[in-house]
Amino acid sequence: MPHFLGEFDCKLDAKGRMMIPAGLKKQLPEAEKEGLVINRGFEKLLVIYTRKEWDKIVDDLSKLNQYEKKTREFIRYFTRGASELVLDSANRVLLPKALLDYAGINAEVVLACQPDKIEVWAKDAYDQQLDNEPENFAKLAEEVMGNRKRGEDE
Repeated sequence: MPHFLGEFDCKLDAKGRMMIPAGLKKQLPEAEKEGLVINRGFEKLLVIYTRKEWDKIVDDLSKLNQYEKKTREFIRYFTRGASELVLDSANRVLLPKALLDYAGINAEVVLACQPDKIEVWAKDAYDQQLDNEPENFAKLAEEVMGNRKRGEDE
């Protein structure tokens, strides 16, 4: 599984295309062959997955009980707008307009790498989110990670 690293400022051209920065492109060796998938995030942002990671998510979704209304709704909302991204010869991807509108993305974009995905934020929304970082980040870390034993899940 890839573990992405970095934060990249990008700009969209008039057609909604974004160049994949060289530092990120190096972390996506299979992207040209296998493709990427972009989807809505849980907050007002977009998320890019490798095809392999997206397929794992879809496998998990397919195992859920589709006879339950909440499950159907979740799957419907989660996959709404999911689209394949294809790199062109200039290492650009065309971001779907409906997804850009959902995330409030116009021209300036921040690609924020997470371990298994890349978040795509409108620059102003990303900056605002960072401005709202908890005062006591150590307390948040303890609440989220404190009960894990070192080496767990390895």
